[in-house]
Amino acid sequence: MKALQKTAPTFGVEFREVPRPVPRPGEALIEITAAGVCGTDVHIFEWSGGYDFMARLLPLTLGHEFAGRVVEVAGEAEGLAPGELVAVIPSAPCGSCAHCLRGAAEHCEHRSAKGTSADGGFAPWITVPVVNCLKAPNGVDDELAALVEPLTVAQEAVLKGGVMRGDRVLVVGPGTIGQAIALYARMAEAAEVVVVGKNDPHRFETLRALGFLDLIDTRDGDLETALASRFAGRKFDIIFEATGVPEVVQGALTFLRKEGVLLVAGIHPRPAALDLTRLVRERHQIRGSQRAPRHVWPRVLDSLVTEGERIRHMITHRMPLDQGVEALELARTRQASKIILSPVTRKRSS
Repeated sequence: MKALQKTAPTFGVEFREVPRPVPRPGEALIEITAAGVCGTDVHIFEWSGGYDFMARLLPLTLGHEFAGRVVEVAGEAEGLAPGELVAVIPSAPCGSCAHCLRGAAEHCEHRSAKGTSADGGFAPWITVPVVNCLKAPNGVDDELAALVEPLTVAQEAVLKGGVMRGDRVLVVGPGTIGQAIALYARMAEAAEVVVVGKNDPHRFETLRALGFLDLIDTRDGDLETALASRFAGRKFDIIFEATGVPEVVQGALTFLRKEGVLLVAGIHPRPAALDLTRLVRERHQIRGSQRAPRHVWPRVLDSLVTEGERIRHMITHRMPLDQGVEALELARTRQASKIILSPVTRKRSS
């Protein structure tokens, strides 16, 4: 089979012929039907920093947002049958480190992650642990199931940020994670959700389709200048940083109320400078959030049953897997919001 792989610690990716995987006991062979292009994939494609740990693992198939149909299972798999659509948790804990042994597998020190430390979903087939396969509910199709992984990241960020009814929320970064954070903040009954971007008309168009109209484009200025006229005296309860741009962190803190929460969800290629004295005096809290623990996944799948058609607006491009390089270019130049790659052609269920 042909897979889209990172082959060297430099710019670029390439399609390579690789063996079709064979499931080991406890694994399922999945025919991938939809795989999302993520900001992580773009960073790895560009080799722009933050993923140097992958160098020793190359070549490696990219892609960690994917769903597919069960082809076969090796060993026992109660409740999992061939042909079923599953969303796949891309990371697997080691089961033996201190975190795993105390029941906190989400903090595993030696986890394996599809697309960054093990071969991922930009391929026609993949093997995954049976326990990482979550059946899609009725009404959730292949492309929506492929959105579950980034949606769990956003849902976990909203939970960790502590969004409550009536909160005023600022989301800095209009990409997929920022869009999904805005969605789940609204579901948590935030009174106001403002999203900030910079020269990003395509993603703003997606946000409008999702029902968000309070959008601020910093254009050629900076975050503080763009927000000052409207929000200098009316600060936010919670600010989400979803850009991966270190320079925006201090500027965002300017608009956070006393004892407010800054939740950082972006992956940053270099350290951010912070005014710690101001942070202490304002009693700000800074929290980090990345992947979601397992219990968040069913919650997101349930949200797709009721909100799936609205969430589908996040998908702006659908492309075959053999156009994966073009898809990464569209994503890196911000000409697309969420791109779904399909190794096989299937009709979307109604």
